[in-house]
Amino acid sequence: MSNSTPQTAPEGDLTLQTVAFPKDTNSGGDIFGGWVISQMDIAAGTTAQQRANGRVATVAIEAMRFHAPILVGDLVSVYTKIVKTGRTSLTMHVETWVRRQRTSELVMVTEGDFTFVAIKDSGIKRALPPQD
Repeated sequence: MSNSTPQTAPEGDLTLQTVAFPKDTNSGGDIFGGWVISQMDIAAGTTAQQRANGRVATVAIEAMRFHAPILVGDLVSVYTKIVKTGRTSLTMHVETWVRRQRTSELVMVTEGDFTFVAIKDSGIKRALPPQD
């Protein structure tokens, strides 16, 4: 979602919300990027599982962009929006926003595109069900 003007509000559905804690920091004192990606994958997986009406697996994470650090105490909110569906897969845009603890400022900190494939219990790909 690249454009020349900064985005001022989240796009998509609020899917996950948590608080960043000191245990999630990197050596620089900011929240570790791997923690952020895992929160995004959990949120995206939840949306994908609902759309697929069953198991899904992450097959790709593309266009990952880190715009600003997450600080200890920030309220972290992850928004998901399905942007493409195929026969067995779906891609969604995922945005992570924070509400700064000290200032209440709302800031987009990360965004990326996550692709999932619907799978059977055996792990083999399956078709997505028709959309309601």
